[in-house]
Amino acid sequence: MPRLFIFAIGGTGSRVLRSLTMLLAAGVKPVGGREYEIVPVIIDPHKGNEDLKRTERLLWNYRSITKEAGTGNGFFSTRIATLDDIVPSGNQARGSFTFGLQQVSNTRFKEYIDLHQLSAPSRALADILFSGKSVNKHGQEVDLLDVEMDIGFVGNPNIGSVVLNQFKDSDEFRVIASNFKQDDRIFIISSIFGGTGAAGFPVILKNIRGAMANTGIDGRGFLQDAPIGALSVMPYFNIETDEKSPIQRADFVAKTKAALHYYKDNVTGNGSVNAMYYIADDHIGRPYKNDPGNGGQRNDAHFVELASALAVIDFLSIPATELRCDNGRAQDPVYKEFGIRNDAGAVTFAELEDGTEHMVALRLSQLALFRKFVDEALEAAKDKQPWSMDAPALDGRFFSDTFHRTHVKEFLTAFGEWLNEMAGNQRSFAPFNLSGAIPALVKGRQPDSGWFKKNVDHVLLNEQLNKTAKGAVHDSAHSKLIGLFFKATEHVLTSRFGLNAPQA
Repeated sequence: MPRLFIFAIGGTGSRVLRSLTMLLAAGVKPVGGREYEIVPVIIDPHKGNEDLKRTERLLWNYRSITKEAGTGNGFFSTRIATLDDIVPSGNQARGSFTFGLQQVSNTRFKEYIDLHQLSAPSRALADILFSGKSVNKHGQEVDLLDVEMDIGFVGNPNIGSVVLNQFKDSDEFRVIASNFKQDDRIFIISSIFGGTGAAGFPVILKNIRGAMANTGIDGRGFLQDAPIGALSVMPYFNIETDEKSPIQRADFVAKTKAALHYYKDNVTGNGSVNAMYYIADDHIGRPYKNDPGNGGQRNDAHFVELASALAVIDFLSIPATELRCDNGRAQDPVYKEFGIRNDAGAVTFAELEDGTEHMVALRLSQLALFRKFVDEALEAAKDKQPWSMDAPALDGRFFSDTFHRTHVKEFLTAFGEWLNEMAGNQRSFAPFNLSGAIPALVKGRQPDSGWFKKNVDHVLLNEQLNKTAKGAVHDSAHSKLIGLFFKATEHVLTSRFGLNAPQA
């Protein structure tokens, strides 16, 4: 199976990857039925970033679910792997979803570049290149060379570009290059208005396209001509004003313009990417807390991050014949943006363009219905419903093991939190009534008259589960739970709510 290596850079990279994981859990697939193994690599010096940590936890739960239940059950049907899953080594860094940046913890930038050991001319050059002021993690103004990097590059891509260049010599990069096959692809996710993402994208792209010049990398031929897609996320949220913070909303537009000007000559202008995706949102709502890193940086999920995740799905839908490269240069590159049908402050499925709606509406609705049943009625079905009792049974042992108690329930709880955060954000994405009865679950979609009766939502869904379970064969109780609910919820939502199945 071909692989997609995803480089998710900075806080925005983690947040978009979080949304992509939700789409994959729901069973969203590329158009054309192409199957890929997803290998995420999160690149962020700020290991205390809460957005990073909860994305990592989500990925681990997803991976654990597929290891127990397999990937042929509808939900969780795309394999997500670490680099150590590809080539087992026992290496802690390769067994993680996070790239192990070296020498950034509790380190000032001048210490990273060994400023005191440089010759006098080199020190003078460093003073020129990294002149200016910034604010450290304690809110104190410092020289740029004195910035501590363990909370990221706090809006300083010139620092980030130096530190992230270690990527080309890393064990992780060697593993990717040595195992990169002709049908594999790469996708890079970054923001363009901060420090880590703006610095990381061109550095990583340059190292991949320049792989032939790196004599320490085996298999670099396929990597140099890899089909590469990239997403540049432009400003889409506001932050509170804080004069002591190095992050200022007023800088977002200026930094975006500067980065786009650079990309014009060094990224898109030289054919480095096959497919370039741009996204932004001028519907700026309530400001986020201005947190450069000390507070953990935990932003509520945003519709733009969901739309950004769809860029990855779109990239995998592009035929290989349209993603050709020659000597590290993309032939006929494409450039894409994302739009909605109506400029609505509250987006539902009705505001999505037809292709997008058909891709995600049914699948996200299925996962929402599955979550609702697990929360409200699953344990009550034990020892009562034939679908639960028939072998392999969902018995007491099943309900007490880590598959259900930890991985499935934690993931579905995180899914509910993700939906609630987007519903409460501005612009909001709120296609569901999460706390209501099943007939009102999907906004704008009413089930057939008379099918539901008050207070019997789960009775009727149990009936459908029993019908679906008849004659079905499952390898384990784990695969039974995932596969049975995927088929039953698909039947309910297509036949009763009129939702359309995605294109094959």
